[in-house]
Amino acid sequence: MTSEKKCMGCGVLLQDENILQEGYTTSLENDICQRCFRMKNYGEYQMIAKSNEEYLSILRSVGETKDLVLYITDLLNVDKDIEMVRRLVPNKMILVLNKKDALPKSVKEEKLIQYFKNMNLNFEEIIVVSVNKNYNIDYLLKRIKYYQTSKNVYAIGHTNAGKSSLINKLIKNYSNKTQEITMSPLPSTTLNTITIEINDYLTLIDTPGLIDSGSILNIVDTRMVKKISPVKEIKPKTYQIRKNQSILIENLVRVDYIDGVKNSFTLYVSNDLKVKRLLNSSNKDDLRNLNKTSYQVKYGEDLVVSGLGFIKMVDKCQIDVYIDQNVDTFLRKNLI
Repeated sequence: MTSEKKCMGCGVLLQDENILQEGYTTSLENDICQRCFRMKNYGEYQMIAKSNEEYLSILRSVGETKDLVLYITDLLNVDKDIEMVRRLVPNKMILVLNKKDALPKSVKEEKLIQYFKNMNLNFEEIIVVSVNKNYNIDYLLKRIKYYQTSKNVYAIGHTNAGKSSLINKLIKNYSNKTQEITMSPLPSTTLNTITIEINDYLTLIDTPGLIDSGSILNIVDTRMVKKISPVKEIKPKTYQIRKNQSILIENLVRVDYIDGVKNSFTLYVSNDLKVKRLLNSSNKDDLRNLNKTSYQVKYGEDLVVSGLGFIKMVDKCQIDVYIDQNVDTFLRKNLI
């Protein structure tokens, strides 16, 4: 039967009738579903296919409240559609820039904050945090208290932005609760809203992450997902690139330098990924069977590979990018 009890790990209603459906548990006395149990204890992951429309509907319902919202984004993989999400959710909102620890220590926090201020999206405040390093978590809590309109505060963001990790950190630091939300480096871990009472004045409501349908994480196996997701501070790799040279990242993406002056390419991707430069790429066809997109790059732009990271370029140039047709790439102004 299906109960009214929700899984404390991912938020779905628990049921003990169909092992193939979400929410299955061997006993309705359990606090988490079988999927979360196996993920937490054995590192096993079972993909659940849900449409973004379901998640967008939840965001719209959040937008109908007057409650404060934390919009959490991953600094290495900043959402392309951040403006769309802001339009859907007109509430008071704090932008939380997570995973500062993944970027080099030399990256200035003030520069990151100014980058997002320039978007003019009317955030109450922009706060840089690192859940892993417990950085700025105390300050974030103080600002939540300052901007709260009620006891309820919603957490929103895309999959893999670190929402559940941040909430677990807040539970650990400021609550006597033992509840813990299921965490995973893979997409679609949280499946429904989860309500967590932190203390007498704060109840956090975690929402399912919006699925980035163009993320590279959707097309690789579990081993590669873990390789792509950085666990340590990234050591940027810089290459001086000339015409007819190429950069290859694993067997995932190829960037050909088609035209332009000698240029500087700095890669901000996981240290575990193998990067190779081809000095004369005209007669080497590695990965050229993948989908090609050509870009005219302006001065000071990044090439972003959704879910993987980005390449900072200095001068204007023309490049061809070869990657799986289901993975999004795009240009933006240099983040760093």
